[in-house]
Amino acid sequence: MSILDRLSRLLRANVNDMITKAEDPGKIIDQSLRDMRSAYTDARSEVAEAMSQNIKLEREATTNRKLATEYEKKAEEALRGGSEDLAREALRRAQNHKDLAAGFDEQRATQTNTVDQLRTQLRALEAKIDEMESKKTLLAARQKTAQAGATLDRVSGFDKAGGAMDAFNEMEQKVAGMEDRNRAMSDLRRENDIDAQLRDLGRDKDVDDALAALKARVQGEQGKPG
Repeated sequence: MSILDRLSRLLRANVNDMITKAEDPGKIIDQSLRDMRSAYTDARSEVAEAMSQNIKLEREATTNRKLATEYEKKAEEALRGGSEDLAREALRRAQNHKDLAAGFDEQRATQTNTVDQLRTQLRALEAKIDEMESKKTLLAARQKTAQAGATLDRVSGFDKAGGAMDAFNEMEQKVAGMEDRNRAMSDLRRENDIDAQLRDLGRDKDVDDALAALKARVQGEQGKPG
């Protein structure tokens, strides 16, 4: 598992735990940065260990190549001295050291690839820490701005004004409703008054007609000879 994979799992575990505990964003960022710096220290140690292992493999390969060369020289000396069996044994040992040198070279090639990957991950982790540092500064500024806005609301009473405004609007609507009812009642009374006037107007006409008829009859009676 790579350094970044292990770090990712660590960060997810820590951040999820802090979110569950309702920690504020600043604390989450701080804890994440602490985890990343700790991982960076571990990663540097891991890279250093891999590099030292690479150096050791190279040294072992070089040593075995030298030994192979020395045994080849001894084989030549033994053969010149007339000892073919000793020359054969020297060549056998020389081949063993050549095989070992090739094995160490192969391991060193693999280890070199591992070192390169680890160093790349280390640089990526370092860049990630720098990015988080920048985000931390920005987040802190945003958090202070948000807190200042919340404080302003509390100081100015805006957080309580909403309820008061709702109550005021409710009372205003009630008064408007009362006014509407009063206007409606006034209109109804006015309509009733007009109806009454119309009815009275009819009655007055009947009285006038009756009076006119009475006057005509009386005048007629007075005009007759006695």
